[in-house]
Amino acid sequence: MDSDQDSPGHLAFWARPDAERAAVFAELRRRPHGLPWVPFRNRAPFAPNRDGFHAVVRHADVVAASRDARLFGNAPTAASLYDIPPWLVRYLDSMINKDGPEHARLRKVVARAFSPRMLARLEADIRARATRIVDDVLVERSGDFVARVAQRLPVAVICAMLGLDDSHHDLVTRQGNVLVGSGDPEYNGIERGYLLRHGAPGVRHVVPVSARLARAGEQLHRLVRRTGRDRLREPRDDLISTLVHADVDGERLTPREVATLFILLVLAGSETTRATITHALVLLTAHPGQREHLLADVGGRIGGAVEEVVRHASPVLQFRRTATADGELGGTPVRAGDKLLLFYTSANRDEAVFTEPDRFDITRSPNPHLGFGGPGPHHCLGAALARTESTILLTELLTRAPTIRAVGEPDRLLSDFVNGVKRQAYAL
Repeated sequence: MDSDQDSPGHLAFWARPDAERAAVFAELRRRPHGLPWVPFRNRAPFAPNRDGFHAVVRHADVVAASRDARLFGNAPTAASLYDIPPWLVRYLDSMINKDGPEHARLRKVVARAFSPRMLARLEADIRARATRIVDDVLVERSGDFVARVAQRLPVAVICAMLGLDDSHHDLVTRQGNVLVGSGDPEYNGIERGYLLRHGAPGVRHVVPVSARLARAGEQLHRLVRRTGRDRLREPRDDLISTLVHADVDGERLTPREVATLFILLVLAGSETTRATITHALVLLTAHPGQREHLLADVGGRIGGAVEEVVRHASPVLQFRRTATADGELGGTPVRAGDKLLLFYTSANRDEAVFTEPDRFDITRSPNPHLGFGGPGPHHCLGAALARTESTILLTELLTRAPTIRAVGEPDRLLSDFVNGVKRQAYAL
């Protein structure tokens, strides 16, 4: 691209309306010569001052890169354009940033919690919690949809899976918001104007930002360490017990591995579902014809509606890969050490795969979206849980409160990673 000040490598780009961002990605997909190279200027003191990345914007290229985990690795980090600075590694260096045998070892442990059998056991609890949430909606009739509806279910479910009681929901939500929203002024304390001009904290900001993120990570680490010690003495039927007692090929997980897996599950297990449920309300309000079609047969059409919300909104905007050797993708030579950003938000609007890709259509079929990532060893473990939670809560909501609608514009999270919504007013 011609300017790194108006590109997907800069936070100012992600502050633009969805339609404007979609138009930029559409133009990038039309370019005939391989992967676009996007320069960016980074003022963060813990990373290079000038750098760039290959923008992987086409559906086929995102799929190819996802499948070839040997050439396109998640290490050293998959969730950030910038390498994780040392002060944050201890909190966030989980299996999402691992490759090969180390990644497989950790994933093997966590996968047990997301098996079809385990999800079937959770379904009754999810339905009961969704019922209580909608009971409150019918009483209150208006409020903040994120806090009162979309956020409550996934946080409660992941905490229950981990073995944390309801008293921990507020702590998990608050500190999770700080970690996921590290690019947003509300959570990092940096002036919005500075972020939109420069895109990363400068030297004068790195200490307070570091302190906020480290404090959030430490509070979650402290919670899992305390709970883990209890489970070592008295195991229960929960995920923390599984993690602290896990024996993988004769090895136990270290306390740090348990803690970073815990944070990953808390963030990944709540953020994408919260975003999906919120975007569903926004999209169904903005498209009354689709809403009426869904209300005519909620049970029969909710599955397709959830898939289309995930495609259209792309709750996770992108993931990073780093080339482990010289190679090629989409006709573009890639050198060892090159960064690539897999833009799911672009792949999910690829004209080569989706007819009228900018149109919201709950009857779209087939719908091979990449909203939960591409195929391969890093495919989202929690995709089935996110689908189950979204389907159950939206079915309950639209069946019992069919007049619910979004009021006004969403207060969007400023992020180049998550298509999140901080607040969204609703009314019946």
